[in-house]
Amino acid sequence: MGECCPPMDLFRSEPMQLVQIIIPIESAHLTVSYLGDLGLIQFKDLNSEKSPFQRTYAAQIKRSAEMARKLRFFKEQMSKADLPPSKSARQVDVNVDDLEVKLGELEAELIEINSNDEKLQRSYNELLEYKLVLEKAGDFFHSAQSSAVLHQRENESRDIGDESLDTPLLLEQETLTDPSKQVKLGFLTGLVPREKSLAFERILFRATRGNVFLRQTVVENPVTDPVSGEKVEKNVFVVFYSGERAKSKILKICDAFGANRYSFTEDLGRQYQMITEVSGRLSELKTTIDVGVLLRGSLLQTIGKHFEQWNLLVRKEKSIYHHLNMLSLDVTKKCLVAEGWSPVFASKQIQDALQRAAFDSNSQVGAIFQVLHTKEAPPTYFRTNKFTSSFQEIVDAYGVAKYQEANPAVYTIVTFPFLFAVMFGDWGHGICLLLATIYLIGREKKLSSQKLGDIMEMAFGGRYVILLMAIFSIYTGFIYNEFFSVPFELFGPSAYACRDLSCRDATTAGLIKVRPTYPFGLDPVWHGSRSELPFLNSLKMKMSIIIGVVQMNLGIMISYFNARFQFIPQMIFLNSLFGYLSVLIVMKWWTGSKADLYHVMIYMFLSPTDELGENQLFNGQKTVQLVLLLLAFVAVPWMLFPKPFLLKKQHQDRHQGQSYALLENTEESLQVNSNHDAHGHEEFEFSEVFVHQMIHTIEFVLGAVSNTASYLRLWALSLAHSELSSVFYDKVLLTAWGFNNWIILIVGLIVFVCATVGVLLLMETLSAFLHALRLHWVEFQNKFYEGDGYKFYPYSFTLLDDDDE
Repeated sequence: MGECCPPMDLFRSEPMQLVQIIIPIESAHLTVSYLGDLGLIQFKDLNSEKSPFQRTYAAQIKRSAEMARKLRFFKEQMSKADLPPSKSARQVDVNVDDLEVKLGELEAELIEINSNDEKLQRSYNELLEYKLVLEKAGDFFHSAQSSAVLHQRENESRDIGDESLDTPLLLEQETLTDPSKQVKLGFLTGLVPREKSLAFERILFRATRGNVFLRQTVVENPVTDPVSGEKVEKNVFVVFYSGERAKSKILKICDAFGANRYSFTEDLGRQYQMITEVSGRLSELKTTIDVGVLLRGSLLQTIGKHFEQWNLLVRKEKSIYHHLNMLSLDVTKKCLVAEGWSPVFASKQIQDALQRAAFDSNSQVGAIFQVLHTKEAPPTYFRTNKFTSSFQEIVDAYGVAKYQEANPAVYTIVTFPFLFAVMFGDWGHGICLLLATIYLIGREKKLSSQKLGDIMEMAFGGRYVILLMAIFSIYTGFIYNEFFSVPFELFGPSAYACRDLSCRDATTAGLIKVRPTYPFGLDPVWHGSRSELPFLNSLKMKMSIIIGVVQMNLGIMISYFNARFQFIPQMIFLNSLFGYLSVLIVMKWWTGSKADLYHVMIYMFLSPTDELGENQLFNGQKTVQLVLLLLAFVAVPWMLFPKPFLLKKQHQDRHQGQSYALLENTEESLQVNSNHDAHGHEEFEFSEVFVHQMIHTIEFVLGAVSNTASYLRLWALSLAHSELSSVFYDKVLLTAWGFNNWIILIVGLIVFVCATVGVLLLMETLSAFLHALRLHWVEFQNKFYEGDGYKFYPYSFTLLDDDDE
């Protein structure tokens, strides 16, 4: 953390102080900037009653927001051009006023280039469509004329009539007989989207009652639409009509269907000339567009070189004025008054920053720094590193610690991965998790600068939590002696041997002890025997109870450091019942007794004076149980009554001390009273406190039973993980191996790997993680942790990188 800071202490939050800074207005901007670089003060909003538009620096914030808008526009344009911002090696000092002018000029230039490019691109697309119309419609007219020539020749050979080649393409029979009835036919050409072509044809037919002739030709490749700029599949159409009324209807239908119309002539020579002209103009436009694209790319590259620097400067500027708006203006309007929270160790650094700001801004008067006395609850500040931050986040997700409250994150660093490993114990699966975590940690620098998906972001953020989870899982896997559910004789041979060949399928009665006890973990001979499940059930269930009682005792012991009222009765009550049960479990393991612990605990309450008989584990057990039962009953009123009376006495002493204390400093007293008058004269509601304590006592008494039972989830999930792993190994891998077929073996191996990764390494990991989270939040933290504080959010420029504009 640096030489300036004291050693990191996670158990208690940093001592905080409320400070007041009086800043001359000419050095205010630079002062807030230096404090933002320091990042060790959280400003209070002294203008909360004012709207954003009524504050002193509203115009400057609007100006910064406008510059930020221009930078966002540049970023969008660079993204469209596939030109990411490049980090310039050389940082150039830029003045905000100069930057505002430069951004305005660049925006105007870029908008003009974009506007010209859009116009040129639209003209280019229109000419492309026009060329297609000339080609496709020209082919139609050429084929129609050719068929007319053939038809004329046939008529001449049959002596039907003398018709010239200049006869119109569509000829009505009446026009031959009566020239006064000749109808002049018109036509329109254009392109229509292919998906609308059938509807277009149908509407034309209905609107004109069939008095049109429509021909359509498919365009092979998609065409860029001049209006939308998107690639669209289209058809070239030619529609013949008679009369102006029909023409107006056709024009409206074309507009409704988004059909682009283009002029066309029947003259073949004129058609070829127009195609040549259009091709020439297309070539010119293409050259012009390419030059514009190069110019635009060059401009965006110039912007990209300085984009990161400009963006950071604008965001800093906006942040500075936002915090300046939180300061109150002095009556003389020559000073700004700031109040905020800072750690006690940061006083020297803040004062140094204030002196530098006054010197660099050539201010005649330096800023005044003073500590205010207050009864307001300070924010909570834990200085964490990349290892401890993820564990602190687990605790903060439940609730932020009160100021100077004992922090459960210190113990969570060990207990959380351990409880996870109890449920996930398999050193093969633990190694898989460890390899995945080593990959994340090894590529830490690269991955931290990339934008990951939601799930990957979560896994990367908790990489050190997963690292400890994997290490503890390997440890508990050695204890359970499971490697993908397969036992190994890692620490020596088994202590037992078969009495005869059939003992493998029998209970442990068929085994005899031939060697010393297996040195570490579970003897591999238990795996696969008929008594494996009853033995592991008993072991893991009792182990879960012991772990739960130990962790709940730890929680009660931590409560001693927060409030000492209930530490002793809670310890007595919990250990008189479940602490005693844990001792009995250990004694039963030690002595090898066959005592029924269920019977002992039940009749400890129902018939405490009865003889224990064969369930007795030690001499004087009945007397001990009577004493423990009496202590448990005494502990309940001990938890209930003393605390409300002690709180009442403390309130009376504090109120009396405030009423009759001498006023040492009139100005200071007035300041305290003006700021915190409401806090000093709160009424003490004894009935409310008593009811609250009664609820808390009942909750603890019932919770002692339910919380202990809740730790049995350690046994349940451990058993489920072990059985699932065994099923995948026996029913998938060994079954495939038994076929003596390479194809079946490969398929079986793939299924085994997929099941192991998908179910055991992903789903089971998530399940065990959530259950460990529940045990910490409810069973452990409710013994001592209130979590009703609020976080310390210092004003720091380093946090700007995580904020989205």
